[in-house]
Amino acid sequence: MKIFLGSIFIIVIISSCGSFNKILKSNDIDYKYKKAVSYFEAKRYNYVIQIFSPEFFPLLKGTKEFEEAFYMFAYSHYYEKDYFNAENLFKQYAEIFSTSKRVVEMEYMRAYTYYKQSPKVDLEQTNTLKTIGMMNTFINQHPDTEQAKEAAKIIDLCKEKLEEKDFKSAELYYRMGQYRAAAVSFLSMLNAFPESNQSDFYKYMAIKAYFQFAEFSIEEKKEERYEEVITECNDFLDKFGESKYTKEVEKYSENSTTNIKKIKNEQVKKTTSS
Repeated sequence: MKIFLGSIFIIVIISSCGSFNKILKSNDIDYKYKKAVSYFEAKRYNYVIQIFSPEFFPLLKGTKEFEEAFYMFAYSHYYEKDYFNAENLFKQYAEIFSTSKRVVEMEYMRAYTYYKQSPKVDLEQTNTLKTIGMMNTFINQHPDTEQAKEAAKIIDLCKEKLEEKDFKSAELYYRMGQYRAAAVSFLSMLNAFPESNQSDFYKYMAIKAYFQFAEFSIEEKKEERYEEVITECNDFLDKFGESKYTKEVEKYSENSTTNIKKIKNEQVKKTTSS
């Protein structure tokens, strides 16, 4: 019974392929267009792409089906996850059919394809940055649309991804004992993401890293580096006085002050003994 059913399945596939090849070979433009519509509605997007070959579109120019075919062609690439070509097709659609009511949709979808190509946090974020730029442009050009609201949400998601990537880099510097690099990285995050709800934590981590940097410095450099810790602590207390990290920061400031006093006392002793 299983062999029989398998044979039927193979026959159906062969028959289907043969039927589709007849569509591709047909010279009847109207027939091919209607078949493409049927495949699009059935979500057989790969078939739509094959029917709408580069040779097919010039034959549709000047007809009422031209715009609809281009629309289906662009979305078929998108649904097939061919975002590179989909982006270009959405762009072309907006240019070719510049008076269409779908132009706003096409411009949004073009930007959205970059979002779909945005990689995992650990990878290069070129497409994430491109998404932010294009979504900002879209909002500026179409501020009162529903898509503008979605664009703003996507920008936030992209910024969160970039923030997470930068945090992982700074954290890795800290774990590797590269404390100065860690401190600089955490502080740069404050400038890159000024609206982050983790700002006090990044500042705290920078202080923590600077303190470790001072601890492991050569004797001649320790005093100035503890002073750097105190400067960052004072800045933290001015900006984030109510933070849950305030007590820890105060301790780092106190310890740095104590260490500076010890260093100066040692310097006095050396001067006196000499």
